[in-house]
Amino acid sequence: MDIKKILTVGASAALLSMTAACTEDPPSSPNDTPVSSDSNPGLSSESNTGSSSSYNPALISSSSISDKSESQMACSEIMYNYAKGETLEWVEIYIAGGMDMDNMQNFNMHLSGDVDYNFPAEPLKKGEYIVATNDTAKFRIEYPDFKGRLFGNYIGKLVNEGGTVNVKVRGEGDVTCAFSGEPPWPSLADGNGYSLVYKGGIASQSVSWCVSANPKGNPGVGDDKCLDVLNTVRINEVQPYNLGNAGAENGWIELYNSGNQDIDVSGWKLEVKLRDETLTVVSGVVPAGGYLVLDGATGFDKELVINPDQGGELYLKGLENGQESSIWLPAGSGTSGIVDVVDGSIAQGPLAVATPGAANSPLKLGSVYINEIHYHPKDKDNKTPPFEFMELVNASASPVTLFNNSNGWKIEGINMTFDGAAVIPANGMILLIPEKLDEDAESIPGWGADYVRTNYGVPADVGIYTYGGKLSNRGETIAVKEPYSVTGEGSSKKIFYAWHDATLYSDAWAGLTEADGLGFSLHRKDITTMGYGPSVWEAALPTPGVK
Repeated sequence: MDIKKILTVGASAALLSMTAACTEDPPSSPNDTPVSSDSNPGLSSESNTGSSSSYNPALISSSSISDKSESQMACSEIMYNYAKGETLEWVEIYIAGGMDMDNMQNFNMHLSGDVDYNFPAEPLKKGEYIVATNDTAKFRIEYPDFKGRLFGNYIGKLVNEGGTVNVKVRGEGDVTCAFSGEPPWPSLADGNGYSLVYKGGIASQSVSWCVSANPKGNPGVGDDKCLDVLNTVRINEVQPYNLGNAGAENGWIELYNSGNQDIDVSGWKLEVKLRDETLTVVSGVVPAGGYLVLDGATGFDKELVINPDQGGELYLKGLENGQESSIWLPAGSGTSGIVDVVDGSIAQGPLAVATPGAANSPLKLGSVYINEIHYHPKDKDNKTPPFEFMELVNASASPVTLFNNSNGWKIEGINMTFDGAAVIPANGMILLIPEKLDEDAESIPGWGADYVRTNYGVPADVGIYTYGGKLSNRGETIAVKEPYSVTGEGSSKKIFYAWHDATLYSDAWAGLTEADGLGFSLHRKDITTMGYGPSVWEAALPTPGVK
């Protein structure tokens, strides 16, 4: 056994009690939907066949959207990290359906999210791809042959770790476009000279994007190609080392092959980002439609060490450029893995039980879960709340203080970190509301926690807390994360989180579109697993602070 494991086992044991609050949910029928063989590892075959619930330019340009309908916006390419050490970034935008714009300013077309920019009083027609950047001078130098329309310089920055760009217009044509340098997004677009290209589907999901075929991307053109590389193998499940747990002392990693041919992964590389290590697979074949489990002590040219206190990013890279699969591991001693979702997206996180060499169990739900999401309020409606909100529920019989290890729990996606005063009562609930109403902030003078409690009947035992971000009207990842361990101090301090619940909601979910600006919200109906996918939700009238 490597000494570096022994040095950290004490910390691991001290933290085991924290995971006890996570319920051991019984597994349902495992979903072993294969990954696709295109350039985006982790894309399920269902989404590749054109699931009816996926957002797609071809769909919004169909007969349901006429040339007189409001303009429907889309992002077609994003360069969020041009090259390591370089600051240039840009976004390519177009009208995917609806009417042309005679004047973008009249349509109130602007960017929000990570960056802010108001487009000028110029026309925009369907079929034209325009580019917005943070530095027009540098863009012209790097792309001397660019002949399109360039706009800038926008305010803000596309954060390399991941974020969103919202293209907003009057009416209902907004779009939220996500990007990230973290798994399961492709690493070639993270400072390695490639852009992300939109290939169809829900624009906030990683499976809707691929790596550009052209190094540096191809701004201002549209209909760009993905990097052409075959990959049917993905990281499917990972067990960190766990001293004293028979069968997991060394940890292991499971690979899955969705293809119809066996794949020899001998010589493939495994990058462990947190340790800045690259390991080589000694030998191994992933059978067609099957699994290969690589032992941490013998499967690689040197020992694979994945600390349960920290988790981190893993990248499996084949012999061809762009042949890649990746996974983000939350902190915790249990296994983590990938699960395919019915809407064509993929979910990653802690699994209910370990299943080496077999299809994964469902994702494990923690003691705190998301109960209701009112992500797109109905405009000018006196009957339903005109503001967005979320609810969190404590499923345990003891109060949960949302502050431990001297750090607050956080809600990814809405820019929220709790302080020491936040508590969810035993079997109780808290209500989360935004600090302001975005562009409509003046529509409710004096609104806030007291206003919401008084006017919407929020019970006295339901705490109300505010967040600084905004729920996307199109869909995004929302995750409930508990501080699990900490390393370093001051500017070097790093917090590692255990995951309790997460969702990647979408306005395109079949049967749930009434939650998209029509007065309804998403209500949780299944708490046996994490909140990914439409099957665990239903659309109903908003009930802020009420189960």
